[in-house]
Amino acid sequence: MFDNFDLMVDAMGQGLWVTIWVTAVSFIVALIIGALLAMMHVSPAPPARWVATAYTGLFKNVPLLAILFILYFGFPKIGIVLPSWQWAIIGLGTYTAAFVGETLRSGINSIDLGQAEAARSIGLTFGQSLRHIILPQAFRTVIPPLGSLLTALVKNSSLVLVIGVPELSAQAQRLINDNQDRFDLWAVILGVAACYLIVNLPISYFIRRAERRAQFAR
Repeated sequence: MFDNFDLMVDAMGQGLWVTIWVTAVSFIVALIIGALLAMMHVSPAPPARWVATAYTGLFKNVPLLAILFILYFGFPKIGIVLPSWQWAIIGLGTYTAAFVGETLRSGINSIDLGQAEAARSIGLTFGQSLRHIILPQAFRTVIPPLGSLLTALVKNSSLVLVIGVPELSAQAQRLINDNQDRFDLWAVILGVAACYLIVNLPISYFIRRAERRAQFAR
């Protein structure tokens, strides 16, 4: 194994880099869509609430793997062709957005109703009071669950190997398939586990720090 250590480190490094940037971009997409869903959930307009409820129900009850298959194999049938990494980001982002939206909605509901009434009394519209007063506080309230969603997203990103994205698990699979006589299986598995820890442990650390700072700010 040590004779080919450089080869393994190189493959794992490439896979780890793909895992990190695919996860980061997908989480940004999930935050944007999730914030919109949360606003629609608490909107006074019934159609907005119906759309948000339908979206959340759909994506929370369909497995991520099925969503990736539908995007990657289904949409090209109707003429929409994108690179696999773009489908990966769309799939991971839209799937995680349903959970982000629910998390933010619980954060919004935890804000005292008097603040919304005070915002309206100074002339702010519903959207303005959400954007400038309610949502910033809701984000601080839900930092721990958002952190859990981010670490879950890092692990879920391993599923995009099924549509050909060369992330960490895909690189490990390729390494084993192409070099069965040169690598010990357990060495590769432990290497993959170590790489996921390298990503998720710092995230957990910074989430705890952000949570403490948010508590002081409240």
